[in-house]
Amino acid sequence: MFYDAGTQLIHNVLGDDMPQVVLITGANGGIGSHIASRCGVEGLNLVLNYHESSDVARLVCDRFADSSLLVQADVRKPDQVREMVRLAEERFGGIDLLVNNAGVTRDRTFLKMTTDEWRDVMETNLDGAFNVTQAVLPGMVARGYGRVINIASVVGEAGNFGQTNYAASKAALIGFTRALAKEVASKNVTVNAIAPGFINTPMTEGMPEHVREAVLARIPAGRFGEPDEVADAVAYLRGAAYVTGAILDVNGGLH
Repeated sequence: MFYDAGTQLIHNVLGDDMPQVVLITGANGGIGSHIASRCGVEGLNLVLNYHESSDVARLVCDRFADSSLLVQADVRKPDQVREMVRLAEERFGGIDLLVNNAGVTRDRTFLKMTTDEWRDVMETNLDGAFNVTQAVLPGMVARGYGRVINIASVVGEAGNFGQTNYAASKAALIGFTRALAKEVASKNVTVNAIAPGFINTPMTEGMPEHVREAVLARIPAGRFGEPDEVADAVAYLRGAAYVTGAILDVNGGLH
C-alpha cells in the first residue's frame, strides 16, 4: 500500500466525504497527467480523457489499472462528451470531481490571426468546459455534492503578447467559474478555477531560450512552476467546502 504523509493529512481532514470519482479532461498533458497521478495516489477512481495522443495518460491509467478508465473524446463535441460521461457513470457511478483541463494554444499576433485559430482555441478551452460541465453537473446537483475545478491561466488575467485568443478563452473561463459558482453553491457544489503561471511542461520547455529567460526575469519566485504544484492546488480545492467562485493563482508572484 502506498503511504505518503501529505496524502494521509488530506484523508484526515476530508474524512469519508472525499470525492471518489474524478474526471480529468486533457489528461495526457503535462499538468493533466500530474493531477491524475495525484488523485490516483489519494485513492480516487480516475476517468482520464484525451483527444488524440494517449501515451502519457495511458501510463497513468496502467499505474492505477483497477481504478481508472481511459476515454477518448473531443470536448468540443457534445455527443462525444455525453458518451464519455455515460461510460464513466457506467463504470464508477456518479462523478464527484470534474477538472476541466483540456486546452490548446494557437499563438499569433492578432493582425495575423486566422478565424480558424481563434475558433479552435475558443471551442476547446471555453466551449469544451461548458460541454463537459453541462454533462456532469446535473448528477452533482442531484446528489448534493460536487467539485468543479477549471484550469484557467495567468494569461487570462494579465494578457500576453500573441495570445489574444488564448487570453480571451481563459478570461471567459474565469467569468464562467464565478457565475456558475453562485448558481450551485446552495446545492453543495463548489466551482473554482486555478490560474497557473509558467509551468515546466513540454509546451514551455519548447520555448526559445531567450524567451524563457525573459519570462523568468519577470517571475518574483525566480523559477517556473512544477505540474505537481498545480496538482497541490487541485487537492486543496477538493477539500475546501467553503471556497467557491475563487481564482487560485499558482504563478510564483508573476501576477
